[in-house]
Amino acid sequence: MPAFKTIDDISNPAGKRVLVRVDLNVPVADGKVTDKTRIERVAPTILELSKKGAKVILLAHFGRPKGEPVADMSLSLIVPAINEVLGTKILFAADCIGPDAEKAVASMKDGDILLLENTRFHKGEEKNDAEFTEALAANGDIYVNDAFSAAHRAHASTEGLAHHLPAYAGRTMQAELEALEKGLGAPVRPTVAIVGGAKVSTKIDLLQNLVKKVDALVIGGGMANTFIAAKGINVGKSLCEHDLGDLARTIMTEAESAGCAIVLPIDAVVAREFKANAANETVAIDAIPADAMALDVGPKSVEAINEWIGKASTLVWNGPLGAFEITPFDAATVSAAKFAAAQTKAGKLTSVAGGGDTVAALNHAGVADDFTYISTAGGAFLEWMEGKELPGVAVLSKTA
Repeated sequence: MPAFKTIDDISNPAGKRVLVRVDLNVPVADGKVTDKTRIERVAPTILELSKKGAKVILLAHFGRPKGEPVADMSLSLIVPAINEVLGTKILFAADCIGPDAEKAVASMKDGDILLLENTRFHKGEEKNDAEFTEALAANGDIYVNDAFSAAHRAHASTEGLAHHLPAYAGRTMQAELEALEKGLGAPVRPTVAIVGGAKVSTKIDLLQNLVKKVDALVIGGGMANTFIAAKGINVGKSLCEHDLGDLARTIMTEAESAGCAIVLPIDAVVAREFKANAANETVAIDAIPADAMALDVGPKSVEAINEWIGKASTLVWNGPLGAFEITPFDAATVSAAKFAAAQTKAGKLTSVAGGGDTVAALNHAGVADDFTYISTAGGAFLEWMEGKELPGVAVLSKTA
């Protein structure tokens, strides 16, 4: 990974206006934040800069207002939750550029924290418009990007500002980049990837990139059925993209050429209904009844997956192995997650996981805190796994 500067490289932030891009796109219900995880993730950067005497000016988006002010997408709704997490009261400005922002910034004392209004209230944000970017930059001396989750977007506040101000990675961005480098950039081998989820069609680029980079690729979830069917095995009424059979066979061929083992289920837990505690049975993968659907991989498959995890020095995980949200079809995901967590705690494994369903599955298994790193970045994490350049990261490297 190319070099990038961090907060440690800012010689003396005291008295400086530091524009910090953060991810505050948190869930809100009835006007209250229901999950403060993303605020908690960026708190260390904010508090560190504040304690060093910087004037900390937060930039963020919230929702998809499409370039116009929308009352229920105002960042003012998030202020109480930020105050609670930071343990201090922050300031708020009703715009991110123009007189409101300028006045609020001018009134700041060293150590103050100011949140500017939703950057996406301006069309120039998503267009990375030069004039809008300059207006943002006018209120800062230094730019810190701590929003890896938005790094796959070349927007004014995530990419454009780094061309106007000295640019640095915040602590969350730094931790994410260092973890991802250990996961796929320069991993200790053997490296195993687990990819699950419903459809192959949503993860084509991901699968094609991984077979070139890992020693074994475990495929679970509904997408495994597409690969199994591509081998001429009947999967009954299981979720399956039969039209992607050729692609599945191509990926398997590419894996073989690259020396990557493809690990598919050898047994399955099947049911006739998609509901919690539905009547079910475990069958060999080539014995799925015509009227049944595979909702989880079976115990023999879990044993094989755990054997691969046991051999691995590095594990990258995206997507559950089965329909983890309903019992008892969470069993395989929970078992593999607990084994990976135990290997990590024993110092035998570096484990990096990400993606919404993956984080939910690991939380469900009660092991999220035991993995080396859990990314909450969603789209940016997926694009990183696909081997794509992330504009918000690339620009930090180019300006280092």
